[in-house]
Amino acid sequence: MKNLITDVAGLRVGHADDARLKSGVTVVVCEEPAVAAVHVMGGAPGTRETDLLAPEQTVEAVDAIVLSGGSAFGLEAAGGAMAALAAAGRGFAVGTVRVPIVPAAILFDLTNGGDKSRGGDLPYAAFGKSAVAAAGADFALGTAGAGAGATTVNLKGGLGSASVRLADGSTVGALVAVNALGQATVGDGPHFWAAPFETDGEFGGLGLPAPMPAGATRLRHKAEAVDGQSTTLAVVATDARLTKAEAKRLAIAAHDGFARALWPSHTPFDGDLVFALATGRVAGAADMVALGAAAAACTARAIARAVYEAAPAAGDKLPTWKELHGGRAG
Repeated sequence: MKNLITDVAGLRVGHADDARLKSGVTVVVCEEPAVAAVHVMGGAPGTRETDLLAPEQTVEAVDAIVLSGGSAFGLEAAGGAMAALAAAGRGFAVGTVRVPIVPAAILFDLTNGGDKSRGGDLPYAAFGKSAVAAAGADFALGTAGAGAGATTVNLKGGLGSASVRLADGSTVGALVAVNALGQATVGDGPHFWAAPFETDGEFGGLGLPAPMPAGATRLRHKAEAVDGQSTTLAVVATDARLTKAEAKRLAIAAHDGFARALWPSHTPFDGDLVFALATGRVAGAADMVALGAAAAACTARAIARAVYEAAPAAGDKLPTWKELHGGRAG
């Protein structure tokens, strides 16, 4: 177990990003088409090909999921990923043609201090192709891929992942790009709201503060300054066999991880959403209660890991957690 979403059999992950642009793309590639669903709870989503993921729609499975920076410009990353997958012979068969099924979602990172002098001529399609080519079992966390330019209200955000194996032998993993309107930490201290779910000190091992600091739940968020610069995107996956309806329930349950790890979450100015994937590599009836609880816990852990692993870079507008608290011990 790598404590990554790729611990779920049948998945690979690749990144492409640009440090000067402070933006990038992450692609979750399914080795075979995987059952998929999505659940949106933020008020400002930006998406592509999500309607087909409804349980009543025809297409049962997807070839990849794309998470991208760049706001609406970043939706072009899905086209690049499609091109790479089509070149590899992947896709939904329509007569003699194959069309890769690649749902996507974007976050807003256009005003994060990166060089956006190219205006709308941004390289997201190329990022999508490169991310597919780079997909593997190991991938970077923190300031990487779709999390390369992500922020929270008080710290740099980033890309996080976590996994767990259940008693029945199935695995659940989460991948999250954290660009939240609110914050992942309790007030200005080093403690993460997700602390009760932490495994093996994966984001510092500090637990929750005791007592809780005054004003811990005071609202601090980006919309106090300007609207529309947020969104946390997640992919939660399992190797259990699920229907599209069951995958939808998994996505719904994973949103509890947002609420456990971010304060506030699911606001009118976030595009918060969760994609769910089921690769079906583990036979047998799925325990949906256990899978849902694991999905929520892994999502919360991945959110905290994203912020914990963020790295400083030239032009940053916010500090990283490690710059402020890296010397702290539990």
